[in-house]
Amino acid sequence: MFTGLIESIGTVEGAEPSPAGQRVRIAASMSRELQLGESIAVSGVCLTVVSIDATGFEADVSPETLRVTTLGSLAAGHRVNLERSLRADARLGGHFVLGHVDATTTVTQWVAQGESWWLEIELPEMLATWVVEKGSIAVDGISLTIARIRQGFGEAGDSSAADVLGIQIIPHTRAHTTLADRRVGDRVNLEADIIGKYAARLAELSRGPVGPVRS
Repeated sequence: MFTGLIESIGTVEGAEPSPAGQRVRIAASMSRELQLGESIAVSGVCLTVVSIDATGFEADVSPETLRVTTLGSLAAGHRVNLERSLRADARLGGHFVLGHVDATTTVTQWVAQGESWWLEIELPEMLATWVVEKGSIAVDGISLTIARIRQGFGEAGDSSAADVLGIQIIPHTRAHTTLADRRVGDRVNLEADIIGKYAARLAELSRGPVGPVRS
């Protein structure tokens, strides 16, 4: 489990096909603090450290993870957000992040507002019941607060277009994460708050019986 507070930015040195799917090599200043087999969040995706040296580490990315996250597009030179797993005695400064990406989505707006920035991303339909204004969401592993949920409208004025999440980004967050690299049209990883998922599931179950009906 993670908190969404990014500890460091790593740089991809290589991403090569492997029997496990893909082996990614990341240069990271925190490598001396890592241990073999521990979990690390790479841009919001929970991976296992399989090799370490003085300047970085390697992790295997499974075919399913390559399919459902942005890690399939990693290449040498790309920067990634890094966070080690949460210690039981540590302060929880962000929110509970599992490193299990729910969906990828597109940056639709990224503009300066004074010293801060305004980020807008499309809200995938499958996440719609899991998010609320002023709630938390992990974007590329970063714990962020949803400032606004705006209904999308198609050209004809209908609601066929995707809804949009608006998020205010403070200077510190932009400077110390890969958000500084983002541009309109980029894909990002999204993970909804686990509490919202459980609440939505409980509401669904309360509406009626689940599973096969037995006579």
